[in-house]
Amino acid sequence: MNTLAPLLRFSLREAFRGRWLIGVVCTLALTGELLIRFAGGGATTIVSLIDVVLILTPMLGLVAGTVQVHHARELTELLLAQPVSRRRLFTGLYLGNVIPLATAIVVGLVAPFLWHGLLFGEMGMRLAPLLLVAVGLTGISSALAFLVALRIDDRVRALGAALGLWLIAAVLWDGLILLLAVMIGQRPVEAPMLAVLALNPIDVGRVLLLLGSDGAALLGYTGAVVQHALGTEVGRAALVLALSLWLVLPLAAATRAFQRKSF
Repeated sequence: MNTLAPLLRFSLREAFRGRWLIGVVCTLALTGELLIRFAGGGATTIVSLIDVVLILTPMLGLVAGTVQVHHARELTELLLAQPVSRRRLFTGLYLGNVIPLATAIVVGLVAPFLWHGLLFGEMGMRLAPLLLVAVGLTGISSALAFLVALRIDDRVRALGAALGLWLIAAVLWDGLILLLAVMIGQRPVEAPMLAVLALNPIDVGRVLLLLGSDGAALLGYTGAVVQHALGTEVGRAALVLALSLWLVLPLAAATRAFQRKSF
C-alpha cells in the first residue's frame, strides 16, 4: 500500500498552513535586506549571512522537529492502527518537516538578492554553497530533533534537550575547544582539533563555507587550526563526508527508534 505520497501531502499542507514559516521567510529576508544595504552586497554580506544561517537554521530544525513529533502523536497512533509501514510513516513525517522549513529558509535567503538583481553572476555563485549547507543543516537538525523527541516522551523535557543541544553546538562549542587546547598545552593540537571538529556539524559547515574565502579570518579557533590541514579538495571532500554522516547516522537512529517505539 503506497501511503507515503498522501501522508507527505498531508504533512506538507499542515506545515505550509503554519504562519511561523512566513515569519522565518520574513526574518531572513529582512536580515538579508539590511546586510545588503549596510554591507554593500559584497563578500561581507555573504560572510555575515553565514553566521546568521549557522545560528538560526539548527535552532529552527531542532525546535520544529521536536514539536512536529509530539504534535503528530495522535495522527501517528491513528495511522499505526492501519496497515501502514512504520518506515513509510516516519519518512512522511520527516520529509513533511524538512521540506517546508528548508523551502522557507531558501526563499528567505534568496529573496533580497533577487529583488536587488544580485542573484545571478558572482554573488549567486557565492550564495549557492550557503543555501546547500543551510538545507543540509536543516535535515541534520531535524533528524536529531526526531531522535530526541522519540527518546523523550515528555514534550517540555524533549524541547529542553533539543535546545540544550543547540546551545552547546552553536554557542558554547568554541569555548569548549579553547579549553581543550589549553589543557593540551604545548603538545600538537591539529589531530585532536580535527577529531573534535567532526563532532559538531555546525563547525563542519562553517569551516566548509569559509575555507579559502575572504571570510577565512573569521573562522573560530577550530577552523583556524584546520584551515591549513583541510584547505584542499581532499579536505573539502572530507568535510562534505562528515556532514553527510551527520545526516545519515541520526536519521538511521531515529528511524530505528520510531520502528521500536510503543505509541
